[in-house]
Amino acid sequence: MISYQIENNLNAEEFISVLNKSTLGERRPVNDQQRVNKMLEHANLIITARDKGQLIGVSRSITDFVYCTYLSDLAVDEAYQKQGIGKHLIRLTKQETPEAKLILLSAPKAVKYYPKIGMTQWEQCYVLDNVKKLK
Repeated sequence: MISYQIENNLNAEEFISVLNKSTLGERRPVNDQQRVNKMLEHANLIITARDKGQLIGVSRSITDFVYCTYLSDLAVDEAYQKQGIGKHLIRLTKQETPEAKLILLSAPKAVKYYPKIGMTQWEQCYVLDNVKKLK
């Protein structure tokens, strides 16, 4: 049976492992443990899914709990995908921040997933990776 819980002190090694097992590791700094430690340290809502103690899914968010919740990482081990675990992690994240709008940037492989579960796509999102590009 899968258990879900808030784990705001998640271990970096476990987090990196589930990122790699979900393919999200392709777009995260999994080879820079110091950076991953900071990612976990500064996130203020981390919800995990575990199967017999093994981390199989994670929702890592930054939120003010009343206006916006940025769900930065939604990762589910590929061996456990298509069982509703990701959707349940999103649901639990939203339940912890009911007044806040839940926002995420989709990984390319997941773009078609989010509309299927009821999320709305917006075209108004912008990203700035390097302040030197700011005119």
